[in-house]
Amino acid sequence: MTTASCDHPLDRRSFRAIADLAYRESGLTLVKEKSSMIQSRLRPRLKVLGLRDFAQYSAFVQSDAGEDERKQLISALTTNVTHFFRESHHFATLGNVLDARMDDLRKGARMRIWSAGCSNGQEAYSAAISLLERCPEAAQYDLRILATDIDPQVIAFARRGKYGERLMAGVSEPLRDGYFDAERDRKGERQFTVKPEVKNLIHFNELNLLSAWPMRGSFDVIFCRNVVIYFDVATQTSLWPRFLKALRPTGHLFLGHSERIATPEAIGFCSDGPTSYRPL
Repeated sequence: MTTASCDHPLDRRSFRAIADLAYRESGLTLVKEKSSMIQSRLRPRLKVLGLRDFAQYSAFVQSDAGEDERKQLISALTTNVTHFFRESHHFATLGNVLDARMDDLRKGARMRIWSAGCSNGQEAYSAAISLLERCPEAAQYDLRILATDIDPQVIAFARRGKYGERLMAGVSEPLRDGYFDAERDRKGERQFTVKPEVKNLIHFNELNLLSAWPMRGSFDVIFCRNVVIYFDVATQTSLWPRFLKALRPTGHLFLGHSERIATPEAIGFCSDGPTSYRPL
């Protein structure tokens, strides 16, 4: 498509069409108060596609030809803000889970962790480092982390495992030295690349939480933090039983600091500390 001017504001009809599509595709709830944010994040997509206004864009993104653009739309509207070892109490619990499973692991049992909505990968790498700190020989066991996100761009970023100094907040100097390779880029800024022994514990994959989950087997720990906050109550309510079914009877579900299961007992969960839940 050719380059075109796209200075027209986001009109009401186009907003509604885009909001409805985002909800259908990903469960993302967009409110009219966020129109300015939506407009600013999507305007570059109009320029890339050479579209004149949001009416053209909304028509295109809903068409058969716009299938790939729907992924770009979700990517543009999703906020991928996270950092290493966020909410450290969850990683302390993860370490305790590992300790409790060590005898089973030595006998050949499997242990699985799922980072659902892994964003740029800091959560999954934090989990892997936490496991390696407790068990340096973790790779010898059937112990793996699945990290998924709806956004293919952040999955690609996470697979690279390369972070600038600004993104390394929360990582102590000993952990930087032990689990990252440091170098300087052309601007002289330090870059940190996750070492292979950490990456090898993780499988990154694209996944929409609202679609079918292809994973077999159950998880010892599921991280789903700062994800459901973007969903409405109905979508959240539909997810809790699915997470419960995906957990081992002794498993843990971790949510973000501002997320809660309203009535956990009614679903089959019990509270197990701050934003942590276990099957009843």
